[in-house]
Amino acid sequence: MIRVFNTLTRTKEEFQPTTPGKVGMYLCGPTVYKPSHIGHMVGPVIFDAIKRYLTYSGFETTWVVNITDVDDKLIAESQKRGIPMSAVADEMTADYKANLAAMGVDTIDVFPKATDYIGEIIDFTADLIAKGFAYESGGDVYFEVEKFAEYGKLTNRTLAQMTGDGGGTASLKRSPFDFALWKSAKPDEPSWDSPWGKGRPGWHIECSAMSCSILGETFDVHGGGLDLQFPHHENEIAQSEARNGKPMAKYWMHNGLMQASNEVGKVGGRKTREADGAEDGGAKEGDLASQEAGKISKSKGASAFRDLLAKFQPENIRFFLLSSHYRRPIDYSEDRLREVGKGLESFYRYFKRFEAVSGESFYSLDAPKTRAEGDAFEKSEALSGEFGDQIRALRAKFLDAMDDDFNTGGGVGVFFDYLRTLNKFVESEKLETTAPSDAATQPARATLKAATQVFKELAATLGLFRAPVEEESAQDDSLVEPLMTLLIDLRRAAKKNKDFATADEIRNRLKELGVSLEDRPGGVCVWTRERS
Repeated sequence: MIRVFNTLTRTKEEFQPTTPGKVGMYLCGPTVYKPSHIGHMVGPVIFDAIKRYLTYSGFETTWVVNITDVDDKLIAESQKRGIPMSAVADEMTADYKANLAAMGVDTIDVFPKATDYIGEIIDFTADLIAKGFAYESGGDVYFEVEKFAEYGKLTNRTLAQMTGDGGGTASLKRSPFDFALWKSAKPDEPSWDSPWGKGRPGWHIECSAMSCSILGETFDVHGGGLDLQFPHHENEIAQSEARNGKPMAKYWMHNGLMQASNEVGKVGGRKTREADGAEDGGAKEGDLASQEAGKISKSKGASAFRDLLAKFQPENIRFFLLSSHYRRPIDYSEDRLREVGKGLESFYRYFKRFEAVSGESFYSLDAPKTRAEGDAFEKSEALSGEFGDQIRALRAKFLDAMDDDFNTGGGVGVFFDYLRTLNKFVESEKLETTAPSDAATQPARATLKAATQVFKELAATLGLFRAPVEEESAQDDSLVEPLMTLLIDLRRAAKKNKDFATADEIRNRLKELGVSLEDRPGGVCVWTRERS
């Protein structure tokens, strides 16, 4: 049974889609006016893992991520650059999608653009006027918040606890709490014809119109960053449920915000960790403001994500984003990325080790694609005995973590336990010190392969270890392998002669060059080059 923490009820609930076996999921996407940064990858990577796990668990899942391609910021950027708003949007949408592809986020089914749904937005707005929830004023259309009795139910706020923002249009509103559904056009701005004159949609109405058009009046999961709870998601609920007379989404899921850790000058924002002690991994009630204050955003100097990709492997970044519970704030720094990358290297070393003792590439292994297939596979004869019991227990522990509100951080922790178990088996069975063709070791090698297949099954649910990581160009040099063999032989000879100073010097100098040596039983030494 999968359990989901529902922001709307502030409780964990059994996951039961509105249509059995099918899931509709909507994630608020970016406003495409500048290149995407690391903060824009948090939600997509998290919900990509959630979709993979739902699909693995037998649910037919449709995932929608919208693109806001009309907005004040887009208009300002187009005027600054002297090019059409659509040109800015197309350029930045391409940048966003390229970054998603690099991160392995390839399970999104629909990327609706706001400008492709102008007709639906106008119809949605007209319906709200007809039902008495909205009004036209000076060419604008506003949602009348006081007409929706449940306004504030997502964030547990009443109007008395809120501060209305009239802004420059205060004189047009009946109440400072009212928000725009349609904005009248200003000179030289992109606009569309409507019953209220030329104009463009407000921000909140876009998501309501697009999600309803694609997923229906009620769908299963609505996701987004914690900062979108208010006013964006609160307003979505109000306008959608006022128009349709039914719940907009069954489960509201909010990921914690990415915050600068110790590199304020480089990334932007300040460190805020007040929410760390929150029960069940989420933010404490009332901590939204503190998280927002420290979140990484373009306005706080976050650099373009493509610059980060020039320094770090995409899998390193993905592993980092999935290494904590999705509802926790994420402390970001390049030092943290490097730290996580070192842990990731241990898995790459095992893959090389597995290939050496089995003659097969980890990446070419067949593995169960669904939970049902995995349940059958773990009962295979190759996984009999005590080691098989350990593998089944680790698989169950991983699935329990993911069933409990998609706890990817807990799942990653299981991966490290799993890795230690695999390595210990290789050593106890002496698989590195005997030939792969040795008949006596074939049952153990078959067992190791089956256990590794189960690991690959689980890793696939997080979108990890799907393909070999690109090696540094220096490693492709035909001289590297023989030179490393020579240095390892010299070090081995030094240790044999009890010249431990020389042996340590070789290890330390290689470490300075980014090369790690790992001594294994039987005199085996394996080298790996540390990636950024």
